[in-house]
Amino acid sequence: MKHSFIPHALLLACLAVASITQAQQPSPAAPKQPTPEEIKQRIQQRIDAIEKLGWTREGKGLLGDKAEIVIPKGYRFTAGDGTRKLMEMYANPATNRELGMLTVEGLGPWIIFEFDESGYVKDDEKDQINADEMMESLREGQKQGNEYRRQHGLPELEIIGWVVPPRYNEKTHNLEWGTRLKSLDNNGVSINYNTRLLGRKGVMEVTLVCEPEEMQQMIAEQEKILAGFGYIEGERYAEFREGDKVAKYGLTALIAGTGAFAAAKMGLFGKLGALIAKLGKGIILVVIGVLAAIKKFFAKLFGARQQPPGQ
Repeated sequence: MKHSFIPHALLLACLAVASITQAQQPSPAAPKQPTPEEIKQRIQQRIDAIEKLGWTREGKGLLGDKAEIVIPKGYRFTAGDGTRKLMEMYANPATNRELGMLTVEGLGPWIIFEFDESGYVKDDEKDQINADEMMESLREGQKQGNEYRRQHGLPELEIIGWVVPPRYNEKTHNLEWGTRLKSLDNNGVSINYNTRLLGRKGVMEVTLVCEPEEMQQMIAEQEKILAGFGYIEGERYAEFREGDKVAKYGLTALIAGTGAFAAAKMGLFGKLGALIAKLGKGIILVVIGVLAAIKKFFAKLFGARQQPPGQ
């Protein structure tokens, strides 16, 4: 499997062009298009900023004082601070619950880890999960998500349907589901695949952000990656003791309560479409003209990857 980083590179290019255009535009009537060299310089600055976030490429990534994750070959890990900064770079709202993220070298798909210290979530609703009802709840929550997006100048999103309906693994205490989302400004489609890893004191929320064509391979790959996840001693689900805090909700609420937040997390793809619409075809042609140079930047900084991660 070879991940495509073109959408991420194009987003960097669009952000760079937007910044330069704003800085060099004397008046609305006389816009000045940036040169390819100016675009490349701006992109290089953003790549340098991303590289400075603090990445670990081997061993284990510490997810706060809750858990750890083995860093697979071909991936890199940054902790909570780096995750929040990267989210902000891509116009995604931070929750301040981020503990870390894995990303393919070259800014491919993301796997984001956040912890909700809600308490021990009982799994006695495992046989009561109704996919149709959950989808209705997600779409209702989407309305709140779109209100947030309108307030922050982001395009609205629509939940098209399930990619993977909700399912619970009693052995691993993992709850999983996946949704397909569409940006209403340009009809771009993205995948948001969610995994909830139940712990003694709360839930580790794992969100896979990828493109539709990467979905099947990335879901299988994430399953292997999460085999390297583990709560530290004292935080495991099986270590629950009488008197521990118990969450006020069950498994179904873990799904139904994510509509607005999940939509906000997908701002990366919606932002790309909004920038393209705003900047216009002329500037986008300039951007496309330097994509080859962007590839070289990524190859130089992150290393060209000929084999899929973990192989």
